[in-house]
Amino acid sequence: MSIINNALSGSLAAQLALDATSQNIANVKTVGYTRQGALLAALGPRGNLHSAGSGVEVSSLMRFSDSYKIHQMWRAASDLGQRSVTQPYLTQLEQVMGDDESSISSGLDTFFSALNAASLEPSSTPLRQQIITAANTMAQRFNTLNDVMRNQRTAIRQQMDAVVPQINLLTKDIAALNEKIASMQATGGNASALIDARDQRIDTLSGLVGVEVVDQADGSRNVSLRSGQPLVIGRTVSTLSLQSNPDGSKTLNVAFANETFTVAGGNLGGQLGGLDDFQRNTLVPLQQSIADIAKEVSATVNAQLAAGFAADGSAGVPLFVFDASSATGMLKVSGSVQAKDLAFSADGTAGDSGNLQKLIGLKDQSIAVSSIGTVLLGDANTQLLGKLGMDSKQNQSLLATAETVRSQAKENWAATSGVNADEEAINLMEFQKMYQANMKVIAVANELFDSTLAMMA
Repeated sequence: MSIINNALSGSLAAQLALDATSQNIANVKTVGYTRQGALLAALGPRGNLHSAGSGVEVSSLMRFSDSYKIHQMWRAASDLGQRSVTQPYLTQLEQVMGDDESSISSGLDTFFSALNAASLEPSSTPLRQQIITAANTMAQRFNTLNDVMRNQRTAIRQQMDAVVPQINLLTKDIAALNEKIASMQATGGNASALIDARDQRIDTLSGLVGVEVVDQADGSRNVSLRSGQPLVIGRTVSTLSLQSNPDGSKTLNVAFANETFTVAGGNLGGQLGGLDDFQRNTLVPLQQSIADIAKEVSATVNAQLAAGFAADGSAGVPLFVFDASSATGMLKVSGSVQAKDLAFSADGTAGDSGNLQKLIGLKDQSIAVSSIGTVLLGDANTQLLGKLGMDSKQNQSLLATAETVRSQAKENWAATSGVNADEEAINLMEFQKMYQANMKVIAVANELFDSTLAMMA
């Protein structure tokens, strides 16, 4: 009887719908799980022109997924990774450069204050010695800051070296999942769990490096860098590597099939892009600028001392030694200089302070600093700190924006793909009623069949 077949198809459809609902409820707290639902379709009459129809079927199990929303979430993850990874470095530099106990500005002020104090009594040995002590303290501040930046460069290289293997592992997983998903969908299987696993890996990958994702007809997803170099094409995966350059920087290479691509820095995105951008555009220029100031201090002070005479009338000797490549400190006080060697006299006369006055005036002399141009010696560090503060503030603002966009993207994704416990509870009751109603129809059909048999007996 068609009534029984219809009811049987309805009860089976209700069971499948309940199965999908139970799966959703079981995964209500599972991160990255995409809810599913049974898509019901009415079956038309089969042969009998007067039949209302042949019941119902579950035409497919549907994943409630919005491609635009998930791609938006991945782009937000890339921006968040890029901004969050650099902020600790910027904050550390701000603290070191702005701290009175370690800042170059404070060291310069102390050095020139010692020169001013000596101008009251140029022949005083303690005051002369105080200048050497202040010069040594200032040099140590240059060296300390340079060491901080050198350590940051080392940390960035190590962090980049750690990120690349993670990327390679994720791309291998994505390629393997592509193969499984394509195979399962080709046979009509439900690949939802595999797709969720792949999307989770792409989400993690996008936090490490900016990616572009393109869906394919067989269910696979192709993944590439923002600049176009392929990472995953179907089942084929690339291998990323970092090449060390003589200047300490890193060049990213992508080996795909039989080709190797060099990736230009500047638009990588994610943590890898953030580290590369910070090192290239902030840290290296800042380190060079600090070296510029140290070099100018050494050159100008030594040149002015060379133009004067010591207390015994001898020619002035250098106070500083500058060596940017030194591992023990790029700026040092000459080990041989003594208090009596400081050339304060302009004409060789004992007690004259003409050259000392010129030394004091060096603070207002213009110097060339690579990242900020021509500035006064006394203002150079302050302007560098101001520029660094602006970079840090801008990054903090972009970080806050990235966090907001990422949060909103996740909420938008969850509104479509996430499990709503209240909605699933309603579905549970509705499909339960559907099942019970169809079972009631079967019971009624059995009664009618029994009645028909009784009439024919």
